[in-house]
Amino acid sequence: MPQFALLALEDGSLFEGIAFGYLGQSEVFAVGEVVFNTAMTGYQEIITDPSYAGQLITLTYPHIGNVGINTDDCESNTIHAKGLIIRQLPLLASNWRQQMTLDAFMKEQKIVGITDIDTRRLTRVLRTQGALKGCIYTAEKITQEGITLAIEKARAFSGLAGLDLAIEVTTKAPYVWQEGGLWALQPKAPEQSQFHVVAYDFGIKKTILRCLTDAGCKVTVVPAKTPAQEVLALQPHGVFLSNGPGDPQACDYAITAIQHLLEKNIPIFGICLGHQLLALALQAKTHKMKFGHHGGNHPVKALMLNQVMITSQNHGFTVDDNALPECIEVTHRSLFDGTIQGIKHRSKPAFGFQGHPEAGPGPNDVRGLFAEFVTMMQNHHAIVTANELETV
Repeated sequence: MPQFALLALEDGSLFEGIAFGYLGQSEVFAVGEVVFNTAMTGYQEIITDPSYAGQLITLTYPHIGNVGINTDDCESNTIHAKGLIIRQLPLLASNWRQQMTLDAFMKEQKIVGITDIDTRRLTRVLRTQGALKGCIYTAEKITQEGITLAIEKARAFSGLAGLDLAIEVTTKAPYVWQEGGLWALQPKAPEQSQFHVVAYDFGIKKTILRCLTDAGCKVTVVPAKTPAQEVLALQPHGVFLSNGPGDPQACDYAITAIQHLLEKNIPIFGICLGHQLLALALQAKTHKMKFGHHGGNHPVKALMLNQVMITSQNHGFTVDDNALPECIEVTHRSLFDGTIQGIKHRSKPAFGFQGHPEAGPGPNDVRGLFAEFVTMMQNHHAIVTANELETV
């Protein structure tokens, strides 16, 4: 017998559907910020992306779950989204790599989902009003008391503004990435890599680590609160600032560490949350967007190249255009709304990109930024070596 579900929004909007995934013993209430994602593929990568912590994800593509789940495509070891909202869950999943169904995966991870709702109507609401607080409520029988409680829980949710979620999803201890890259038939041993990169884990995706490996880097991943001194003690050629969830302004510990690293002129590359933290470390400001950018079809213009690239996006905050210090040069802009998509320091080896050059899922138009990071480390290493020879 199907278990019923209901999505309640803070504005009182209600969407009735069928529950899937984790059903609990009687009633389940899952609360978070409701956003919509326009990607047509990659539902597994999306729900396991730590950047979605604290959010209920609406997927606008109607058929979700048709290729099942396999462990190789997870971007982290757990589902970080609070819940999943879809139009239709196919009865059968078919793919030669499938290890389990989406429904079974969500049951295993104790994540609730709702299907059989009008996601087009919901997306229009979010597109008009912006991201809203919401609650998925499941029970064998939906009651008026339950509906009232779901609306109250949605309205009581704090929202993501001012919330530090990076500290909740980060690794507990440093580790060296050993799983190789995306394309290598034989994974390269870390000691064979050309450059050593220390990656701050604010909610890092596995595809990012694979892209850095493919670019010729040995990667040491460190927790979000690692002080700059400990990073420098690892003697990296460069520092990577990862993606992640929540409000960048709440990560004051990270901003302080990045400022210390900037003083050392070590090459720095940040994406998504890491891009925003780099901007804050350079005295810029960030603000919450109305509904953010979530999907795999976002056009971005590289200003210096006069080139348009289709990008994968997932962020609800952006660098403020009206408070940029002189040291920051804007390198990329969104062609949807003109918001800042890329920055670089005018005199230091540091740059950031708002979208996801690693994709996972999405297009690979911007993956060349990893090679740009390697070039920056090569140039910096050459300068440091030359200076050392002059002092001998």
